[in-house]
Amino acid sequence: MLGIDLMRDPAIQAFRADVQQFCATHLPRDIRDKVLAGQHLVKSDYVRWQKILFDKGWIVGHWPRPYGGQDWTPLQRAIFDDETSKAGAPWLTPFGVCYAGPVIYTFGSQAQKDRYLPGIRSTDTWWCQGYSEPGAGSDLANIKTRAVRDGDHYVVNGQKTWTTMAQWADMMFTLVRTSSEGKPQNGISFLLIDMKTPGVTVRPIISIDKCHHLNEVFLDDVRVPAENLVGEEGRGWTYAKFLLNNERLLGAEVGKSTRLLQQLRRTLADIRDGGRPLSDDPHWRRRLGELRARLLALEAVCNEYLAAAEAGSTPGLEVSALKIMGSELIQGITGAMVDALAVKGLVYQTEGLEPGWQTPPVGLPGAPGMIREHLHDRATTIYGGANEIQRNILAKAVLGL
Repeated sequence: MLGIDLMRDPAIQAFRADVQQFCATHLPRDIRDKVLAGQHLVKSDYVRWQKILFDKGWIVGHWPRPYGGQDWTPLQRAIFDDETSKAGAPWLTPFGVCYAGPVIYTFGSQAQKDRYLPGIRSTDTWWCQGYSEPGAGSDLANIKTRAVRDGDHYVVNGQKTWTTMAQWADMMFTLVRTSSEGKPQNGISFLLIDMKTPGVTVRPIISIDKCHHLNEVFLDDVRVPAENLVGEEGRGWTYAKFLLNNERLLGAEVGKSTRLLQQLRRTLADIRDGGRPLSDDPHWRRRLGELRARLLALEAVCNEYLAAAEAGSTPGLEVSALKIMGSELIQGITGAMVDALAVKGLVYQTEGLEPGWQTPPVGLPGAPGMIREHLHDRATTIYGGANEIQRNILAKAVLGL
């Protein structure tokens, strides 16, 4: 298979080894320990790691060299994502480096490139994504937030929801409706909004894991300079699809699944039932084997997709398949963790998510982080394009339904 042959390429193996070595020597231990324990990260944790990557020249390695990148191939990008995740690095917050940046350098004006790309690369500017709205989540064409041209400004009114890390954001890229004529997609534009602008209000949404990483953003008569329109008015749907393809390329999360599966193995070895570790139980051996088989299948599909991408193929239906397979595998692994904890997994000691926690845990040390991961990952089949929508895409393209 082409994917297997590509992974054996000496240059690819050398690049993987470079990423592994870099993480081993430069990933701060305190940050790594938080990630592996499933504890809360603060903004400074993300920024510190991303600035380390910036100093290495890897924070935007997948960008073209003229914009400060390394011209990484899709395979190099995937290897970087996988190996940093396996090592316990924080999530590389994608809103600037993976989403806003590529849209700006592909469709934006020179002034926008000069103004925004340096801050994205250095993580001096923190971005959030204003897409979903009440009644317009998976159906983005139904957005209601309006932007009305008033001289040199747009006046924006509406509401965004599920806006990840908006409480820390300096800027938001957002979809707004600038016209109601014709198809709904034709009236959407792509706008950059300074979060300090009068009329922008951020309110927290506490999610099922009892954490604050989601928000509502209210936009009340927010005046946005017309120069913050990316590309052409009414072409936002085209730019949104470009961005979503980039987002779904990250949906497989092979590295994260690999790390979580290793954690599940350790958990099964640590929990004893009837004097024997759960890892010796035939039921758990079978379940672990099934999850491992699913991970290998996901890796195989990823490798074939990446081999095609290396040959110049553009993202196709594989993107939807990878999103479905990757998100459901993560849910399967974290669900198995909670099942292994059994009745003690019913106790969610959220104070255990804070570094330096001293209270004796109920059950296995590290259980709070496992439970938080399980609860948080209930959303993996929703964000980035709900899996139901991905299945509809596949059914329409493959089965003609």
